[in-house]
Amino acid sequence: MKIKEIIKQGNSVLKKNNFDDSLIISKELLCFILKQSKQYLVIHMEEEIEDELYHKFVNYIEQIISGKPLQYITHKQEFMGIEFYVDENVLIPQPDTEILVEKVLDICSKGLKGKTIKILDLCTGSGAIAISLKKILNENNIANEITASDVSSEALYVAKENSKRQNVEVKFETSNLFDSIEENGFDIIVSNPPYIKEHIINELSKQVQTEPRIALSGGKDGLYFYKKIANEAYQHIVKGGYLCLEIGYDQRKEVLDILKEHEQYTESEVIKDLSNNDRCIISKII
Repeated sequence: MKIKEIIKQGNSVLKKNNFDDSLIISKELLCFILKQSKQYLVIHMEEEIEDELYHKFVNYIEQIISGKPLQYITHKQEFMGIEFYVDENVLIPQPDTEILVEKVLDICSKGLKGKTIKILDLCTGSGAIAISLKKILNENNIANEITASDVSSEALYVAKENSKRQNVEVKFETSNLFDSIEENGFDIIVSNPPYIKEHIINELSKQVQTEPRIALSGGKDGLYFYKKIANEAYQHIVKGGYLCLEIGYDQRKEVLDILKEHEQYTESEVIKDLSNNDRCIISKII
């Protein structure tokens, strides 16, 4: 079967199963199987593909329809222009989280430049936030020390692999939030914690449900981790430092109320994402 026919077939099957980005998925999957670029597909549309590779393509399409994200097949996801390795042990980094990273970078370049900036990334998962910050700060000659923690040793294995691939030095800690974090002089603590209400997870797409539940569930009300973080974060942040959190689109009021319970968090600012949804809350420590 020719490349163009395989792409057409994949696109058709995925579209029938309500995948909006069916053509993109079909092409990316075939690139992965052939170990070639998208440009290669364009140039070689008439090329015949071996039956073995075609059957592999069909098998992967079936896995995607059953709920397996494309990223868990190709083991890659782009975030902040950087290619990250991902597998079933970590959440797939999402474009919305780039808003959080960009805000932290803005703080570093405007408010904290001129010193070695110490950052802690809680619930690091794949390491996308910590590694992106490290790489971009290094490229901009902003001195920094970055620590990334997670309760999952499997997730930390992935994060360490990504750190090696990007050739950046991040200190990794196995810790249930602050339990094993001994340092208390961070300029910034950043986190994209689990924040989905437990009962809602089973209502989400099959693709999301295949991601690690430990990285999705924010407890009964979705606020468990915000409460825990707010209770302790200020003890680990220097005065004048920042707590930077990603939130669910409908959690603005609840998370702001949690922060207001502690006088140490001030000037809380809500940042919207590109879809105009509330996405991050930035608080300054006094």
